[in-house]
Amino acid sequence: MSSSIEDFKKYRSKMNDRILNSGFRDFNKFFALDNKAYYKGALDPKTKELMGLVASMALRCNDCILYHIDRSIEEGATEQELYETFNIALIVGGSIVIPHLRFAVEKMDEIFAANKKGETK
Repeated sequence: MSSSIEDFKKYRSKMNDRILNSGFRDFNKFFALDNKAYYKGALDPKTKELMGLVASMALRCNDCILYHIDRSIEEGATEQELYETFNIALIVGGSIVIPHLRFAVEKMDEIFAANKKGETK
């Protein structure tokens, strides 16, 4: 996978471990709540990840956008499903989302290209 995506995943994992092992229990509670929100329930995990992606784009958080694109693809999202999700984010957030739409399309392309080449996740 693209080094920028791999670097992001390594940094995210390293810092999450640091935070979760800080001894401050409220962090652990929030992370557990966040994680549980994406489990299968009435909505499947892919739908929930796509919903998270819309919110991340509307809130303009590139780290969150990358995370939810990656997770959505892991859950089986297609390019067309991601385009429709990006469009909902654009409608919800307005033109301020356009720079984040560029970022999202770039990262989506990188992840799909890496998966095509058979690079590990």
